[in-house]
Amino acid sequence: MTNQSIVLLVVFLAVLLVLAYPLGTYMAKVGEDAPIRGLGWLRSFEHWLYRLAGKDANATMNWKTYAIALLAFNTLGALFVYGVQRLQLWLPLNPQGMANVSTDSSFNTAVAFVTNTNWQGYAGEATMSYFTQMVALAGQNFFSAATGIAVVFALIRGFTLRSSKSIGNFWVDMTRSTLYVLLPLSLVFAVFLVGQGVIQNFSPSKTVALIDQVSYQMPQNGPDGQPLKDAAGAPVTKDAVATTQTLSMGPVASQEAIKMLGTNGGGFFNANSAHPYENPTALANFFQMIAIFLIPAGLCFAFGRMVGDMRQGWAVLAAMTIVFVIAAGTIMWSEQQVMPALHALGVDQSHSLLQAGGNMEGKETRFGISASSLFAAITTAASCGAVNAMHDSLMPLGGMTAMVLMQFGEVIFGGVGSGLYGMLIFAILAVFIAGLMIGRTPEYLGKKIQAYDMKMTSIAILVTPALVLIGTAIAVMCDAGKAGILNPGAHGFSEILYAFTSAANNNGSAFAGLSANTPFYNVILSIAMWFGRFAMIVPILAVAGSLASKKRLEVTAGTLPTHGPLFVTLLIGTVVMLGVLNYVPALALGPVIEHLQLFAPHLSIN
Repeated sequence: MTNQSIVLLVVFLAVLLVLAYPLGTYMAKVGEDAPIRGLGWLRSFEHWLYRLAGKDANATMNWKTYAIALLAFNTLGALFVYGVQRLQLWLPLNPQGMANVSTDSSFNTAVAFVTNTNWQGYAGEATMSYFTQMVALAGQNFFSAATGIAVVFALIRGFTLRSSKSIGNFWVDMTRSTLYVLLPLSLVFAVFLVGQGVIQNFSPSKTVALIDQVSYQMPQNGPDGQPLKDAAGAPVTKDAVATTQTLSMGPVASQEAIKMLGTNGGGFFNANSAHPYENPTALANFFQMIAIFLIPAGLCFAFGRMVGDMRQGWAVLAAMTIVFVIAAGTIMWSEQQVMPALHALGVDQSHSLLQAGGNMEGKETRFGISASSLFAAITTAASCGAVNAMHDSLMPLGGMTAMVLMQFGEVIFGGVGSGLYGMLIFAILAVFIAGLMIGRTPEYLGKKIQAYDMKMTSIAILVTPALVLIGTAIAVMCDAGKAGILNPGAHGFSEILYAFTSAANNNGSAFAGLSANTPFYNVILSIAMWFGRFAMIVPILAVAGSLASKKRLEVTAGTLPTHGPLFVTLLIGTVVMLGVLNYVPALALGPVIEHLQLFAPHLSIN
């Protein structure tokens, strides 16, 4: 790693800590339904919303009722997003006259945004109207993030409540998370982004004259709208000359803010955060990275305050940070190595201060290798999926590390809410393993971990690896799955493995070399996204209900401390061990082979 990379990583973590700690204190009050000084007017508005919806804010729910409300709300959200896409031609705020989105793409996008995955098989500026972007997609950016916060609040209550059948009220948790956390932060961040140059308007696209004519190759599409390929599989193109350029406009800053803060990741433009209208400056880029981790880090401190022991929050945050630093360092180091294929061609990338040598392929030249590599680590450690560089162009070890961060279960900071509740499930597994080692009934935060809890924990942990590996196996066996591969061999396998890893873990980023906007991938990835989200949430709520019904035990000499270095090490080991056991064989077929082919071409790999 270069000194530039080290300084950037240290500054990033320092700023994150300074901002996340007070936010955690604030979010603890939100989760505990406590009055917040200066926001009495907002509380009045909150109760007005309950009356308008006919909901009793004081009603409580057991875990089954909570889960049913959550599933019903998100199912209706998916239907709404699907319907808006299918009707957008006739809806307002469509100055470009965007056509209705196809059935399979609408289905995929609806599931993606409701599950906080935000997988995009389309180019936003060429497919979605302003109404669709703002009302359907940005709206779900808020609701999916609020769903994650609601679930983690319910799980925390499972630890704090004693002999209770209730884990809270889903409607209250959703409303408070949106009103008190997501909306205010998004408003402030959107204003900041506008100040940095992110556009926010409702203007039609603008056509401007180019200074020079530009010759280029125009891809040719067939009658079905898919790119044509020749006998060798290469795209069919024709010569063209550009004298003008069309610049897309739109309400970008408002969507960009919640895209990052809600760890959603769906870009207004196809280039996502590599587009200058979404990410115009180095300062904007830095605070977009901060925004991705801000709420997940703050929730660790909120967890400590809500359970009455800040050391518990620090322990979870420490485990996340240690793994993240190692992973980020690995990606930065990997991308700063000389690309052998380019070096053999005499291409020198070592003279720019920002590039600092190494692999600049697919990187944004405004940010360079260090900021692009750190962004890649952050967006895959969180369930965000926003990108400011093309992950398909990462070095094999860099791409593998980004993939592994998702395969850990999106718990290394992870998504809004989902990162913490995923890590707490791993913590339950860790204390269970420790209990087996010393022959004691495992306990975590004063609650016994028993057979039912472990069954639900096992389901929550194993559902995503099953979706990833089964989905990848189906894709590589089917002609429809293999047809989307643009790169042969190990890298093509990595593209498919990355896609299912991203979908099932609700990340949304892609290697970008896979043509996934087909009926096959739109449907199969939707299945992975839906069950990767809700087949994990339901058993977690079951664990919350089970824990809430138990008495809280007193700490004794035989109780395993869950706030010191020993527990942090145990927690990290549990997360890493499961990731290794589940995915190493698949990784060996993709990025590991690709690395050996790139750096040791003399080896024979059959």
